[in-house]
Amino acid sequence: MLQRLLSTRHCLTMGLLTGIVLSLFTSCQQGESLPPADPDNGGLFLPDGFGAVVVVDSIGRARHLTVNDNGDIYVKLRVPNKAGQGVVGLRDTDKDGKADQVETFGDYTDTGNYGTGMEIYNGYLYFSTAGEVYRTELDPDNLVPDAEVELIMRDDYKNAVHGYEHIAKPLAFDQEGNMYVPFGSPGDVCQEFNRKPGAPGMDPCPELEWHGGIWRFDANKLNQTQQEDGYRYATGIRSVVAMDWNKAENSLYVVQHGRDNLHRTWPDMFSRWESAILPSEELFKVEDGTDGGWPYFYYDHMREKKLLNPEYGGDKELATGAEDVTWPLIGFPGHFAPNDLYFYQGDQFPERYKNGAFVAFHGSTIRGPYPQGGYFVGFVPFENGKPSGPWEVFADGFAQLDTIVNTGDAAARPMGISMGPDGSLYITESVQGKIWRIMYTGGKEDFGEEALAKLEHRKNTRTNIKNPDEEADNLEKGLLETGAQTYNIYCATCHQANGKGDGTRFPPLSETEWVTRNNRRLIGLVLNGLEEQIEVNGVKYNGIMPAHSFLSDAEIAGVLTYIRKNFGNNSSSISATEVAKVRNELQ
Repeated sequence: MLQRLLSTRHCLTMGLLTGIVLSLFTSCQQGESLPPADPDNGGLFLPDGFGAVVVVDSIGRARHLTVNDNGDIYVKLRVPNKAGQGVVGLRDTDKDGKADQVETFGDYTDTGNYGTGMEIYNGYLYFSTAGEVYRTELDPDNLVPDAEVELIMRDDYKNAVHGYEHIAKPLAFDQEGNMYVPFGSPGDVCQEFNRKPGAPGMDPCPELEWHGGIWRFDANKLNQTQQEDGYRYATGIRSVVAMDWNKAENSLYVVQHGRDNLHRTWPDMFSRWESAILPSEELFKVEDGTDGGWPYFYYDHMREKKLLNPEYGGDKELATGAEDVTWPLIGFPGHFAPNDLYFYQGDQFPERYKNGAFVAFHGSTIRGPYPQGGYFVGFVPFENGKPSGPWEVFADGFAQLDTIVNTGDAAARPMGISMGPDGSLYITESVQGKIWRIMYTGGKEDFGEEALAKLEHRKNTRTNIKNPDEEADNLEKGLLETGAQTYNIYCATCHQANGKGDGTRFPPLSETEWVTRNNRRLIGLVLNGLEEQIEVNGVKYNGIMPAHSFLSDAEIAGVLTYIRKNFGNNSSSISATEVAKVRNELQ
């Protein structure tokens, strides 16, 4: 203790004597305030000079987070606890980097079990569910606010005609009292029959009236609805979970989730390799009137082209009309699942990171038969409001695996990003609910080309980050049975190669009555698909199951038999004759 006091006194004295009190004192104080990093950085790979401490572990499936000016952390859980509470407050009272006060709270209605948004704005904690945006006033003296929870906006998403797939509601606020909320597309690419292979898209797309864009609301007005109170700020943006207001540019930025399954819907046009890495996830600067081009166009980051979707006459070359829509600032590889975006405004990190964009890539579910991609936090350097170089790796190792075959294999999936008052970066993950605090403890002048070279090597060698080799990285080699091959082409992209689902949208196939009982219902499910919420093993799922009636009776019999005899199941076979009978009955 004496040594620390003397060190602080020394810092102050030297600052006064040399006339540079502010800079020197800040440097010393910052060094004093940072806790020691964990010996293994919480399992993360980080750039040289950075360290990480695990703030808390296993608080539940964490989504977005925010950090108050006093260092208190607030996290939104995807699924509330049994008491209906889905907000977690964390406080580190002894300043060792670990949360020693953990409180779950929240008196509100959650209609969709898809909590996402979490922001502090003008002294209020704002958070979202699948269908609502709430706020409650914070008290800096108390971790858990005792103020009333107020309903700011409600989305009647359950009444969407074709279901509603993309229901996440991240939040962003400008400096003039406005709140921005995305309303994702109800389907994949605006087809009359969602996700039907080869089906054309609707033109004009009727979904764009109330979905596939960003709406602006009054941040202080209660009980708003999209239809009556929202202003459509931007359109043509399929699905957004990563969104931030860039204070340096005074502008909104988002990263769009690209469409799914190009090979499954257009197998004669796109190979499975192309489907694994396309289309790009697009980073947009969003201004009033921005049109990102969905559902008519997709972006190919390898060719740096905006191209027509095949549902609208595209052939991988046509770009008719692309000059009239907004192009991305940068395109990331497909299915990385960008789930948070944060522009760094702190002073703790090296100057390279100032005003740049951190992106949490939650990780793919539909990259099979290639390794799943994402599962890391990337960084895009910015200058004058635009990327000043290619995207980089910042934090990796969340999955604790070299090759991720199934989404469920990953130990952690990075989800939310926020910054503390001292410039530390906080990251959540959505599997168990761990939070890391990332700090820079090196000399800022020491961060340079050597550190960047290590990051580039990571980008080009890790199977969850690099572009997969079309032949060498194909994980399906050796599968010979018809049922297994059919499963991996049409089912594993969602339910995963191990049948355990992705834990979010697509249910597991193991030890569930949906698979092991009622053959007719199971066959009918494959033939007709499903567009409603279902419960599997006590968990509700909102993902759309497309119809697979285009498969032959033998292919359906084979894949269902494969499912019923794998993934921990041991049920009887299903014959092609049985499938044909059900098909005829349904017709």
